[in-house]
This record gives sequence, structure tokens and C-alpha cells, in this order.
Amino acid sequence: MRSRGPQPARDGEGIVNWDDMVLVGRVARTHGLRGDVIVHPETDFVAERFRVGATMWTRAAGGDEQLTIVAARLQNGRPVVAFEGFSSIDAVARLAGQELRISEASLQPLTPGRYYEYQLVGCAVETVGGDEVGVVGRVDSGVGGSRLVVEGPRGQVLIPLAEYICREIDMVARRIRIDPPDGLLELNESKRSRR
Repeated sequence: MRSRGPQPARDGEGIVNWDDMVLVGRVARTHGLRGDVIVHPETDFVAERFRVGATMWTRAAGGDEQLTIVAARLQNGRPVVAFEGFSSIDAVARLAGQELRISEASLQPLTPGRYYEYQLVGCAVETVGGDEVGVVGRVDSGVGGSRLVVEGPRGQVLIPLAEYICREIDMVARRIRIDPPDGLLELNESKRSRR
């Protein structure tokens, strides 16, 4: 079966802008000879996102391309999937390194007080006392939890995304107020401005 080739990104309600879509994974590499790929997931909902029948988008040289999962399993915590129209290692090799995105409308609703990482990027960060810290450039996740990577006058500062530190997250105002323990901002500076 052949791939349909690049198509304009459309969800159930019309054309979706690539930049408005949400990253859910990256194709790491091919797996086996039948067109499977290993995916580095960028979601907490791995089983839901990478299930048979799920659709997502990738950006190819010829434009945005919709992919439908026809086979899926987990191996060492990472999805191994096959996409419709890709039945050989040669056909799927071009997807290596590609981002996999979905429309924001496809996201599962979260309980109050929980946020998708992409929603925090771009939020201004200040202390509860009103001192500017910077703007969230990205959110890093790891075994010990997530942390905000904030760019500001201090350079890059790493702030644990923990309730006792991140006291208020206001998505309407795009602002996060933090109450850092003594020394946290200085300890987690990765580049200090020196004059």
C-alpha cells in the first residue's frame, strides 16, 4: 500500500496550522523490516496517543502529512508503531527524526490545576514579591519531576514545577508566581550575568 503523500493538515473542523498543533512524540528510528518505527513520546498519555486508529501529523518536505496508526505496542516504555501506507523499512525511513503532532482540540481535558507543558511555555515568571525572574522557554521532564527552564535577566534559571514553589499559575494572564526557597534561584542559574 502506498502513502497518500503530503496533505494540508485538517482535523474534524477544518485546516489546522502546524504551529498551533501540539507535539506528542518524535520518530526515533525504524524498527524491523516491515515499516515499524520507535517513537520518543512527548506525552503523559502514551497508550491513548499511540493506539491503533489514532491519527497525527508530521511535516515532510512536501508539506504536512497525516499518519494513521495501524499497529502499536510498547517496548521498554516507548511506542513501536506502524503507519498506514508504510509497509517497509525503506518507505518509513524518511520519517526518522520527524515530529508527531495533533490538533489542540484532540487533547484530553485535564483536571483543574493541571496543565499541558506547552501551555506553560511563554508564561512570565515572577516571585510572589513581584520580582521578575523571566519567561518559560521550555519544560523539561525527568524522573525527579518537571522543571521550568526560565530565560531572564539572571540568564537561564531552572525552577522545579512543584506546588510548594509554583504558588499560582494564571493561564489567562500567562503568569506564574513562585515562592522559591532561599538560594534556589542562585543555585539553579546555569548562566550568571557578570559585570
